[in-house]
Amino acid sequence: MEMCYYKGFEDLKTIDPRMIEVLNMAKRVAKTSSTVLITGESGTGKELIARGIHNSSTRANGPYITVNCGAIPNELLESELLGYERGAFTGAINKKIGDFESAKGGTIFLDEIASLPYKLQSKLLRVLQEREIRRLGSNIVVKLDVRVISATNINLEDEVEKGQFRHDLYFRLNVVPIHIPPLRNRKGDIPILLEHFIEKTCKELKKTIPEYSKEIIPVLQNHTWPGNVREFENIIERIIVLLDDGRPITIKELPMKIILADNKNYEQITEDVDGLKDRCMVYERKEIIKALHSTKWNRIKAAQLLKIHRNTLLQKIKKLNIPSD
Repeated sequence: MEMCYYKGFEDLKTIDPRMIEVLNMAKRVAKTSSTVLITGESGTGKELIARGIHNSSTRANGPYITVNCGAIPNELLESELLGYERGAFTGAINKKIGDFESAKGGTIFLDEIASLPYKLQSKLLRVLQEREIRRLGSNIVVKLDVRVISATNINLEDEVEKGQFRHDLYFRLNVVPIHIPPLRNRKGDIPILLEHFIEKTCKELKKTIPEYSKEIIPVLQNHTWPGNVREFENIIERIIVLLDDGRPITIKELPMKIILADNKNYEQITEDVDGLKDRCMVYERKEIIKALHSTKWNRIKAAQLLKIHRNTLLQKIKKLNIPSD
């Protein structure tokens, strides 16, 4: 299957049909000024989609302002978004232009929108409805020409039902919904993401691009990647940083938790089969992987650690389908 590539979304590499549909939708909505709500687990690339929409729009030459609603203290968030006049409150020594005003002619990206305090939600609703703001301490209305994109890893419909999020604001934000699937559901993307992040990291670190063993692909695919693409990129960066120039990336370089995730997959294959023998095989496989990892895949040392003969270890590696160099 051919890799999908769109100008403005260069950092999003995929051959997954669902992810391709996400990019197609993002590309179409970029031609409009509609409000967009991007949902998906942490680390799936919501900010990349938001920035791609901005870069592919007629607003590309305008400002792109990011606001992390979960990172700014509640008492400061209103003044951060709307701005304030001098003397509006204690400590307001100088006038400050807010993020909405700073984004005029461009895009404002409201990340972690579910963290927005309920009291402030009504004010955001008014901004979206009227397309205008008043700085704190001012009666002057400032008209806005801003594209609003928001994102969350929390189900906002559930928050609405619990009374934590205003339903009218949710409908205003959810004009065009875009949901990004988690990496565990895009296993076909693992090989191209691997090559992309190897090349990207080596370029940043000015290191030679290494080859890699094909045996690491299924091991990487069997990991659930709770941190999604961000976790995947961080793991690859760590491997490249610690890898000696000229060495290929093999099973030895993968973190233990990734290798043991492959063992969990083996567990799932055998869990439907009752019997002590099958349970012993799962346990045995796990212990052999641990021994190999702790000895940097030195089979002689691993066999000594396990107190078995090297040939016995080799037979078990083959029998239990343990990845090797």
